[in-house]
Amino acid sequence: MKTSLLWLGRIVVSILGLALAGAIFESMAEAADAKAYPPPGQLVDVGGHHLHINCIGTGGPTVVIEAGLGDWSTGWDFVQRGVAKATRVCTYDRAGWGWSEAGPLPRDAVQFAKELHTLLQNAEVPGPYVMVGHSLGGLGVRVFVNEYAPEVAGVVLIDSMSPRQFSQSQGGEQSQTDKQSQPFSLPAVLARLGILRLLAQPLGIMPTVLSEEDAYFARMVRPQSAQNFTNESQGMPASGAEASAVKTFRDLPLIILTARLNPIQNWQEWQTELLQLSSNSQHLFAESDHNIHFEKPKSAIAAILQMVEQVRDMGTR
Repeated sequence: MKTSLLWLGRIVVSILGLALAGAIFESMAEAADAKAYPPPGQLVDVGGHHLHINCIGTGGPTVVIEAGLGDWSTGWDFVQRGVAKATRVCTYDRAGWGWSEAGPLPRDAVQFAKELHTLLQNAEVPGPYVMVGHSLGGLGVRVFVNEYAPEVAGVVLIDSMSPRQFSQSQGGEQSQTDKQSQPFSLPAVLARLGILRLLAQPLGIMPTVLSEEDAYFARMVRPQSAQNFTNESQGMPASGAEASAVKTFRDLPLIILTARLNPIQNWQEWQTELLQLSSNSQHLFAESDHNIHFEKPKSAIAAILQMVEQVRDMGTR
């Protein structure tokens, strides 16, 4: 009995020691990353927390890019630099991603749109805007366009999520809200112990076609990012319901850029349905899987610049 307790005690002490060592390793790595990879843009107070925004280029209309789940400004670097040759373009990090601080729960489309609008105002980025939304970011853009229509000149949805992906009862929505109020994530715990940092690259859990891969990796493996992935994932049904309430953009210029190789069932049908949001819509395609901005960035650049020219032409009539 004494021998068993002794072995048990040694195991517990070993686990605690490894956990402490992992936490120290992670803290040191995060401190080193902060020095090595400062934010390329500016941090702006949006009311209790700061968001990172990076604007380059000159001219109008200003393009504003809303990234998808698990992505932020760095992932759009190549596209941003391509678009900046023709106009001003801003990428930003939603709360909890990239260089932005964590924001209040729930993390849903309404909150995304509200915080983005506050960010643009406080950063003194005037409209009109061409709003670009990829994947989950498309739901936030849909709400943004509805809430701040006078400031939006055009929209590009890049393989955007569709509200039709989410079906739930009112009771399910309440359950989802309850989950969002419990900020705990196993991946965040693993990240805090340095385990995610050690395993992410060997397991290939990161894009491999970025111009700033090291900076992207450094922000991705933090506990805050892991927790935020859980928060936004739990908020997706609510985001879908909020976007679904936006039935029309009226005649606002709209481009739908669809990934032909996206394997999700019914995806192509849902993409076609998005055209109904506007009476002035076009459907373009990229020979790519879901992450067009990684796999076929020139297709994303071309779609955005096509919308920029369309908006400019309308302004000269």
